[in-house]
Amino acid sequence: MRLLLVEDDAMLGAAVQTGLQQEGYAVDWARDGAAAQAALRKERFDLVVLDLGLPAISGIDVLRYARSIGMTAPVLILTARDAVADRVAGLDAGGDDYLTKPFDLEELAARLRALLRRASGRSDNVIQYGDLVLNPVAWTVHLAGEPVDLSSKEFSLLHLLLQNMGKVLTRERMEKGLYGWQSDIDSNTIEVHVHHLRRKLRREYIVTVRGVGYMIPLQVPQPTP
Repeated sequence: MRLLLVEDDAMLGAAVQTGLQQEGYAVDWARDGAAAQAALRKERFDLVVLDLGLPAISGIDVLRYARSIGMTAPVLILTARDAVADRVAGLDAGGDDYLTKPFDLEELAARLRALLRRASGRSDNVIQYGDLVLNPVAWTVHLAGEPVDLSSKEFSLLHLLLQNMGKVLTRERMEKGLYGWQSDIDSNTIEVHVHHLRRKLRREYIVTVRGVGYMIPLQVPQPTP
């Protein structure tokens, strides 16, 4: 999942970025409101963690801007403001959840999982597709009841595909979802990850849409003889 972190505090931002990267997110960090608006205008994100107390352009203004341009990704407001009026203003401006500083990274990660779960219309964190079961909390994958050993990037790519079941994801979309603004990746990186996933899972679960990208179809395919 690709996440935009908007936080002007250098120490806190670095800690949150590292912590969420360890949770498997591709975290892009904007340090002020102007940079956040530019990123939201040009890029696509699955989640946004937004501090309200930004210099120049406030977090509330960033949030209103994001919703005004049609951004539908869930937004978790992360701020030192704990007054009821501030929480109400943030939620009314388009926020989906609220976490007050200081906070625990485990709670932040749990709230983000809940936002993703609600956004995809699921009642459970666990995603099941045929005999494939992915648990994003335990970071486990099972196929026909047997554990599957995946690298962190393979797991993240499978999670991204399952979250977008029935939708074709371009290679660029998948690269951004796994690596964010990181640019030093090989041109065939996604193809390599997909090849490994097909070898470890069921080849027919990941469909190639030629000239576009990859998808996991809504209807579970029959096993290939």
